[in-house]
Amino acid sequence: MADYLIKDTTHEQRQRIVEESLGNISGSCDGCMAGLAEMYQDYIDGKKEIREINMEFNARYTHADPRPEKENGCEYA
Repeated sequence: MADYLIKDTTHEQRQRIVEESLGNISGSCDGCMAGLAEMYQDYIDGKKEIREINMEFNARYTHADPRPEKENGCEYA
């Protein structure tokens, strides 16, 4: 299956795409894989493209560098 756009896939195909991409979501020991599967539910339901979901997720981690500037270089050197 070369195309992953909502308009080119069925609900069942999108479900399979997510399952195959994430691997064994029920076999995770810390439960985080189930959260990933839920993150893509809007794609499976035909509400958002994978690209949109990934961009929203990545946007949460985009921010300015919180480290203070050092005037005299690294103090550990």
